Amino acid sequence: MSIMNRDPFREMRSLREAMDELLEESFVRPREGRMERRPERQLRLPLDVYATSEEIVIVASLPGLTPDEVDITIEDDRLTIRGELRRPLENVDYLFQERPYGTFSRTLTLNVPINTDEAEAVFENGVLTLTLPKAEETKPKTIEVKRK
Repeated sequence: MSIMNRDPFREMRSLREAMDELLEESFVRPREGRMERRPERQLRLPLDVYATSEEIVIVASLPGLTPDEVDITIEDDRLTIRGELRRPLENVDYLFQERPYGTFSRTLTLNVPINTDEAEAVFENGVLTLTLPKAEETKPKTIEVKRK
């Protein structure tokens, strides 16, 4: 039986090294053949969303698409944005390839009622901006205090 000094940081270092290796294989140096499988999975569309007292604004970058290639639906309290980023050139040997391609879909649950009749979608320079006006009952109301 031998006595060994326990070093809890040794296990943490090995976990850190394992995570570094995982991230490096996944993002920095993807393995050969990985790009061919990418279209099978659906991409997650990154969004910027902010709210004002009057509206909810959603911004998405969709490079290379036209407004006709984006489908936006609002059903009950759910907003869905769908489309497909075109596959890059096929007749070249890439040194590395980082831009995603394939179908994407993103569904958000809106926590406030929206006036869908006044909703607006603007597509400019590959950036989609959705402006969703809040319904009247959700807008803040000011109550005047009267003196007696």
